[in-house]
Amino acid sequence: MDLEHKAIERIKMAAEMSQAYYGKPLIIVTSGGKDSDVCVELAKRSGIAFEVHHHTTADAPQTVYHVRQQFKKLEEQGVSCTINYPIYKNQQVTMWSLIPQKLMPPTRSIRYCCSVIKEAANANRVIVTGVRKEESVQRSSRGALERLGRTKKEMILFDDGLDEENDQIVMDKIYLNNDNDPRRRPLEHCQTKGKFVCNPIIDWTTRDVWDFIHSEKLEVNPLYQCGFDRVGCIGCPMAGKARYWEFEQFSAYERMYRRAFAEMLDARKQRGMDTRWKTADEVFSWWMDDKNLDGQMKLDV
Repeated sequence: MDLEHKAIERIKMAAEMSQAYYGKPLIIVTSGGKDSDVCVELAKRSGIAFEVHHHTTADAPQTVYHVRQQFKKLEEQGVSCTINYPIYKNQQVTMWSLIPQKLMPPTRSIRYCCSVIKEAANANRVIVTGVRKEESVQRSSRGALERLGRTKKEMILFDDGLDEENDQIVMDKIYLNNDNDPRRRPLEHCQTKGKFVCNPIIDWTTRDVWDFIHSEKLEVNPLYQCGFDRVGCIGCPMAGKARYWEFEQFSAYERMYRRAFAEMLDARKQRGMDTRWKTADEVFSWWMDDKNLDGQMKLDV
């Protein structure tokens, strides 16, 4: 079974689960990146009914425009498209209004931004993402359908779900897991939110993705032509040192983060919370270097 055929079969399986569990179409979650674009194209080729959702975050302007253009074309084809705006404490928020409320910057280990902005939506639905094993060590053993949760006890994962030898859909091993465990598998499900996650291109390499894009002449985010190798939130801590270059390209985003850090410090002072950070510049330096300033080894939140 070739990669495209296998991915389409996974999508069809997820679509069947979506109708069986919730009586609703499958949702393709798009970030505006190349992997999401491939998943949308594969869903179209599968012949299933599906919706497309985008979780707006600290997206670059090019990403916003690309998603809008993609949605316009999909809606003309009869596909329902939705932009999900993040809600926190019953109020619509942005990355920069969330930081003062959380009283600390988002970090690699405390990714509250993902929890609020990306993961809170689509409860009680089956969704498709463009997650791939090659993207990180944590994802290197993930598979096509997953069940996500906030704690280890809430995590149940399934193996691939496809018997390649006989081209049959199967459900194999079930075991507990957590967000960063390398045993992540193709099918995941969140008990607390009733959310199944299908990762149809989990075993595709970056070359496989680009080969498919070029052969099928898919339109992708113009950021890739500007030197970006990833599309996501500008300033995401998971991007490491690449953030310095991102902020050179989008200086307005750096100013918004610095402003949010200043508001965060004011909020901490109003609550009488101790901090050795005196200025937003100090917070930004700590945050960018992903290490602690002298005396700031632990943040009291």
